Amino acid sequence: MFAPRKAVAVVALAALIAGGTVAPALAQIPSNLRDLVGARAAGGETELRARGYESDHVDEGGSAKYGYWRRGDECGQVTTRDGRYLTIVEARNMCRKKSSGSDASAVVAGVAIVGLAAALAAHKKKHDDADRDHDAEYERGYQSALYGSDYDDRHESEGYHEGFLAGQSERDNRRFSNSRYVRSAPRAAQDACSRRADEFQSRPYGSSVPISVRDLGRGDWELTMATGSYRSRCTASASGQVRSIDPY
Repeated sequence: MFAPRKAVAVVALAALIAGGTVAPALAQIPSNLRDLVGARAAGGETELRARGYESDHVDEGGSAKYGYWRRGDECGQVTTRDGRYLTIVEARNMCRKKSSGSDASAVVAGVAIVGLAAALAAHKKKHDDADRDHDAEYERGYQSALYGSDYDDRHESEGYHEGFLAGQSERDNRRFSNSRYVRSAPRAAQDACSRRADEFQSRPYGSSVPISVRDLGRGDWELTMATGSYRSRCTASASGQVRSIDPY
């Protein structure tokens, strides 16, 4: 077996986030859709509609497509690659509402795709021998963790395990960045440090988020930035002028 069981993986990941805890509330793969994993996309769409789902929206990132399907209050994310359904997971709050919250859902979905692209690029740079199958498994693990699916120990692989840990780290980064504590920092300072951290870590824009903040007084703030598993410390003014950025 390539990976330890989920409990061990979660403990190992928690050690990477100073002062934080890993959110344990993981969603399940919808039981009524498990049989569609691996299905051809065209046939899968027909079957989804037959089961009462309607297409909500589709995003693209890299070589994959991410379709969101809604049935009442349910929302599922279907990852399609090479014409087949790679994963199907619950994606609470990711479907766009017909009322006002659609813009927020679109932003979250876009951020998720940027995170995946950045994580996969960093992984391939670190493991320059990664092949197409390995990348596909990495993406499957990343998406499963990011959207709250249980660790698939029945179909685990080295790529899946590494992707799952990266996706779980990103899930925690986003959770911390959306906390009331972090959002107390001025938005201009958060945005400026996010852009500077992306440049500092040579990642695509949208990869970095603040996970901890400190009011330094006199209008200056110190933000701990997360770029995947990498950390940096950014100091910026309330108006968005970056004073400095250093490794954490």
